Amino acid sequence: MQYSSELESTINDMVQRGRGILAADESAPTIAKRFDAINVESTEGDRRLWRSTLLTTPGLGEYISGTILFEETLDQKTDEGKSIAEAAWAQKIVPGIKVDKGKIPLALSPGDLITQGLDGLAERLRGYKEQGARFAKWREVYAIDKHVPSKHGIEANAEMLARYAAVCQAEGIVPIVEPEVLMDGKHDIDRHAEVTEAVQQAVFNALNRHNVALELMILKPNMVLPGKDNRRAEPEEVAEATLKVLRRTVPTAMPSINFLSGGMGPEESTINLNAINQQAPDGPWKLSISYGRALQQPALQAWLGKPENIPAAQQALLKRAKLNHLAMLGEYQTTLEND
Repeated sequence: MQYSSELESTINDMVQRGRGILAADESAPTIAKRFDAINVESTEGDRRLWRSTLLTTPGLGEYISGTILFEETLDQKTDEGKSIAEAAWAQKIVPGIKVDKGKIPLALSPGDLITQGLDGLAERLRGYKEQGARFAKWREVYAIDKHVPSKHGIEANAEMLARYAAVCQAEGIVPIVEPEVLMDGKHDIDRHAEVTEAVQQAVFNALNRHNVALELMILKPNMVLPGKDNRRAEPEEVAEATLKVLRRTVPTAMPSINFLSGGMGPEESTINLNAINQQAPDGPWKLSISYGRALQQPALQAWLGKPENIPAAQQALLKRAKLNHLAMLGEYQTTLEND
């Protein structure tokens, strides 16, 4: 592979015990929703200030090894005049980029979704690389209902993820592959496990067909949980169900599994990660995070769009990052939430 040493270098910088990924790649509608909750208008300036605040948090690099950015953020600068990507790397946080273009209904497959963005991807990646991005992320989404996801939907989405990953590796960009089986619904934990297993099996079959080097990519899956309208499972149950699926589907060549938070709250996502690491202390993969809202929410609530609140927001982010660092080691305790 032309860029194998470059890809290996990025993996080595990102996959480290006790360090995870901060997702700060919210689309314009999503970040507007987050800002609405704190009565802040989603202007370009406020988005720049917020993401700059996150990535200039002193000490963040101790717990965070990579950050997923939205396209506009690569063009933005901190108040000190550095690009936000440069500010991240100053703390040895590898900058990356969300490259998919959002989901649409899958034609002739009612209820299934598919993600757009493959057209022109190689050319876009070259531009992002010049701006400092070293990895990319692509998300496919699977809703659970009586007849979805269908076999066709699962296979179509796996094909998209594999094609994206192959293009990334061909351009020297590490791909994060994100197949998210949604928590929304009344389904029980067994149904969520069944769908997650089918999805991941299809994804790895597709990655194999497209000659994607598993050692040079990162998996960003959901944990296995009951639907939001069902019940809340205990962390040990979530860990057991999640690890059972991973052991059945994820090859040992995969260097890191970085879970998405998928609607879990900050504490819930941390305690579940801790239980997973306690049940698999010597597993073949690093078991880490790629959290967005679960890391950012307390910081957003501390910030409230006010410059004078930036130190408090950074402290809130650093605290969550440290607690998740402990959870990656299986050493988190709920009493630490009050420190």
